Amino acid sequence: MILCIDSDTNELGRTRDALEAGGFRTRGADSLEAARTELDEESVDCLVTEYDLPDGSGLELLRESRRTAPDTACVLYTDRSLEEIDTAAFGDVIAEYVPKGDPDAVDRLVDIVEHSLAFRSQTAYPLPENEDARLAALERYAEDPASLSASLGRLTELAAEQFNVDAAAVGLIASHEERFISCHGTSLDSLEREETICTYAILDEDVTVVEDTAEDPRFSDNEEVRAAGIRFYAGAPMTTTDGHRVGVFCLHHSEARSLAERDRELLSLYADEAMEQLELRHRLRDTEGGQTDG
Repeated sequence: MILCIDSDTNELGRTRDALEAGGFRTRGADSLEAARTELDEESVDCLVTEYDLPDGSGLELLRESRRTAPDTACVLYTDRSLEEIDTAAFGDVIAEYVPKGDPDAVDRLVDIVEHSLAFRSQTAYPLPENEDARLAALERYAEDPASLSASLGRLTELAAEQFNVDAAAVGLIASHEERFISCHGTSLDSLEREETICTYAILDEDVTVVEDTAEDPRFSDNEEVRAAGIRFYAGAPMTTTDGHRVGVFCLHHSEARSLAERDRELLSLYADEAMEQLELRHRLRDTEGGQTDG
C-alpha cells in the first residue's frame, strides 16, 4: 500500500489516480497528523509526500517512518526545488526526489515507485509474502529470549550430538537481523539478515538443506558463512500456531554432507519443540500479566 500526503486535495487526487492507474493501492492524507493516523492503522510499503504540510514538513514524516520501518520506500513529490528544501536538518533521511513541475513528473513518479518497491523486495534478502504479519507475530515471542537459554540450550546440545554436526542453533528472524537465542558448538549473537542462510529457510515450510555452501551460488561468496566455516547447513522453520515462520532450528558443519529423510523429520521435531518452548513462555507471560492486572 502507498500512502500519499498532500494538503492540496486536487493534487492529492491526481497523485493517487496516477499511482492507482499503475496498479498500486493507495491511501491519502492531507497533514502529518492524518498521515500518522494512517500509519498506525495499516502497514505502508511506500510514502509519497509533499514537502510543505500544514503541520510540518514531509521530511519529518519520512524520518519518523525510517526509524520504525526502515524498508519503507520514500518519495518527496513536491513543488519545492531542492535549493528551497532544508535537507541539512534531516541529514540521514534518504528519499527519492520528484519535482511536480517537470513535464513528465507523474510518469516519473510511477516509475520511481515501481523501482523502489522492486528494489525493496528483490535485493538485500528475499522476503516471505506475509512478511509484515510474520514480524508482528514475532513480537509476541521476542520479549525475553534470554529466559529460554537453558531449555533451548539442552535442545541444541542434543541436536548437535544426535546429528553429529559441529553446531546447532536457534535463531529468530527479525526485520534486518537474525538473533540467536541458543547456540551449541558456536558462539553467535546476531547476524545481518542478508548474511544468514536462515533467511532462506523461513521461505519454505519444509527443511532447507544446503549440502555444500561453496557450491551454492547464494552462499559461495558469503563472507560470514566462510568465516564461520560452514560448508553444510540444514534448517527447519519454527512456525507459530497461526502459521507464521518466525525462526529456525539449524545445524552447521565444516564439511559438506547430506541429510537423510528421517533426519529431516527429526530436525523438524526439534524446531517444533523449540517453538513450543516459545509458545509456553508467551502464555506464562500473559497469565502472569493478567494476575498482576487483577
